[in-house]
Amino acid sequence: MLLEGKFIVKAPIQRTWDFLLDPVTLFSCVPGAEKIERLDDKTYNCVIKQKVGPIGVKFKFKTLLTKVEAPKHLEFSGEGEEVARAGHFVQKSSVDLVEIPGGVEVTYRSEVSISGRLATFGDRIMRAKAKSVQEELSRNLDAKLKELS
Repeated sequence: MLLEGKFIVKAPIQRTWDFLLDPVTLFSCVPGAEKIERLDDKTYNCVIKQKVGPIGVKFKFKTLLTKVEAPKHLEFSGEGEEVARAGHFVQKSSVDLVEIPGGVEVTYRSEVSISGRLATFGDRIMRAKAKSVQEELSRNLDAKLKELS
């Protein structure tokens, strides 16, 4: 499944970049985020809880920063499982920042492969869930960056 989108934050590009690369502050914006553990400068273990369709799920996964080109481009990959074994996922993502008048346009692209019971929800439900998480994440990110101003 391919997920793409963009949103605008009202902050300077360097502050936005620094915020995105600080896992603790970024994770505070992610809906359902429960835990992040830095293993090294590029690797993190994470736990996120979400409701997908009619069931609640909790994902444990590892994320690896694979390409960092400050302050405009970031690539990362991840892999993990739902703790009750409802599914497994693998993802590769990229994020691009472009300075615009009054802020930064953040563009993202993620290729996600899901298997197991979660895959039975189908593309439509998974896309709707991803879109709602992205919308909440962008609102939270914008609010946190405003607090820092």
